[in-house]
Amino acid sequence: MDEKDTRILEMLLENARISYTEIANRLNISEGTVRKRIEKLEKDGVIQRYTIEVDPKKLGYGTVVLLGMDAEPKHFLSAARELSKLDCVKWVYTSTGDHMIMAEMWARNTGELSRIISEKISNIEGVMDLCPAILMERIK
Repeated sequence: MDEKDTRILEMLLENARISYTEIANRLNISEGTVRKRIEKLEKDGVIQRYTIEVDPKKLGYGTVVLLGMDAEPKHFLSAARELSKLDCVKWVYTSTGDHMIMAEMWARNTGELSRIISEKISNIEGVMDLCPAILMERIK
């Protein structure tokens, strides 16, 4: 990767729908060069997928939660995988620090969140501790 690849990635991170023509114009290179560079970044696994970002509240999810979860060591990875199967869970990371597993969840309200935690997440084999933090406002 060189500086041009880095600039291409920055533009795609800012707007995944930016056209190859616009990237080429900004970098003063040909559209074909942009296309080849992006294809290589995809092939090399630097670009893994293209996605959109949505506002959960506008979709009816009034409660967005960052969940810290601890599990028995022998169930650590299977618990993370089970958590990731839930539709309300948007991403899951294994981590170091205060919790072994971190996840972002979306719920319609705190009542739904309580039901998900008590009826689904707490029943995942090996779960020892759950620490949900309701996110109030996204700054960046």
